[in-house]
Amino acid sequence: MADAKTETGPSLSLDKIYLKDASFEAPGAPQVFLEQGNSDVQMQLGISHSVVDKAQGFYEVILSVTVTAKTGDKPAFVVEVQQAGVFHVLGVGDEILERTLEITAPSVLLPFAREAVSDLIGKGGFPPLLITPINFEQLYEQKQAAQKAPVAGHA
Repeated sequence: MADAKTETGPSLSLDKIYLKDASFEAPGAPQVFLEQGNSDVQMQLGISHSVVDKAQGFYEVILSVTVTAKTGDKPAFVVEVQQAGVFHVLGVGDEILERTLEITAPSVLLPFAREAVSDLIGKGGFPPLLITPINFEQLYEQKQAAQKAPVAGHA
C-alpha cells in the first residue's frame, strides 16, 4: 500500500489571514500638510515565520512593512503593518518548506499588506501609497547568499 503523502502529493493552503499589528504616526502634522515639495518615502520589509503545529503542518508567516516619509527634513508619517497568515503545508522537505514560507507565503500576504498600508496612509490625510510588486524569490536568494558569505576578517 502506498504512503498517503505520495498519493496526495505536496500541498499548501492558506488557513487564516489577519492583521497582527498596525500603527500610524504623523509626528509633523498639521504643519507637514502646509509644506510644499516632494516627500522622500522609504520602505523596509521583513519576513518571519514560526511553527504553529508541526505535526499538522501549520505555520505562521508574518510580512512586516514599514514605510517612512519625510517632507524636506521633517517627518511626515511612519506606518508599520504586520500582515500575517497561517499556512498549512504538507508533503515537502525542509528546503522546499523554507522556500514556501519565505517566497510563496509572503507573495500571498503582500496584497493584504499593501491594502492595509494604503488605507492607514490615506486615513492619515496623505495621498495613498502603492507598493509595487516585490520579487520575494530574489530577496530569498540574496538572504541565502549573505548567510553563506564569509564574515569580513574571519576567512
